[in-house]
Amino acid sequence: MKLVWQILAVVAVAAVGGQSVTAVQDNPWLSLLLGGLTVVLSVFVYQWVVGRTERRQVTELAREGARGSLLRGLAIGVAMFGCVIANIYFLGDYEVHGFGSLTGAIGLVGFMAGAAVTEELMFRGLLFRLVERGLGTYIALALSGVVFGAAHLLNEDATLLGAVAIAIEAGGMLAAAYAATRSLWLPIGLHFGWNFAESGIFGAEVSGNGDTHGLLDASTSGAELITGGEFGPEASVYSVLFGALLTVAFLWLARRRGHIVPRQRAERVNALATLVR
Repeated sequence: MKLVWQILAVVAVAAVGGQSVTAVQDNPWLSLLLGGLTVVLSVFVYQWVVGRTERRQVTELAREGARGSLLRGLAIGVAMFGCVIANIYFLGDYEVHGFGSLTGAIGLVGFMAGAAVTEELMFRGLLFRLVERGLGTYIALALSGVVFGAAHLLNEDATLLGAVAIAIEAGGMLAAAYAATRSLWLPIGLHFGWNFAESGIFGAEVSGNGDTHGLLDASTSGAELITGGEFGPEASVYSVLFGALLTVAFLWLARRRGHIVPRQRAERVNALATLVR
């Protein structure tokens, strides 16, 4: 029942917040406001329900070091997507037509912040963390990555290639970032930095969700393997490459810090028994 309450509480806030921001996406200031409220409420609900059901301090959302972790994640996410766009640009498949919309970019701050926080709480804070207890870090990373990629098949212009790419580059990378730090702040910052750079700065589609209006008015053309096609650059081979490299780097750091959880049958049985109590 503990797991059920955690999932219901976090998913409910994510659903209400996501629908609210989507409903006002044409108003950048309301998008920013509702996105910020979704962030605050999601973090509060996660801390409350996890702390209450697991009877512990929610250290994965500790305030100490949160700002630094968020900024580091933001920098990594922006830099990573910048490398993806740079490679597509050098091949002549990304073209900037001029300046886009400042207010559009402002609205995307709220939308992407809400999405980054709620998705990290659900997929890394709950799914990865709880599966890792019983099956170990590597299996939890693979399983949560597959579920995360599959969830993106529900998007408007979703493709199987895009879902597989998301599973590898984002599902793996973000779970590994959490494993390396045992904090959700770094993957939250990374997730937001990546998504905002993609939409709010470079004006590209995000995970098959349609056109965005960021700081740059730009478009991609060319082979789907390079540009990601209608799904957006997240389905590009460059995104998969850079995401996989960061996954390896974070896992190396996690192992060095002793954060890798081994798969042990006794631990798996105890963890599953605890969750269903």
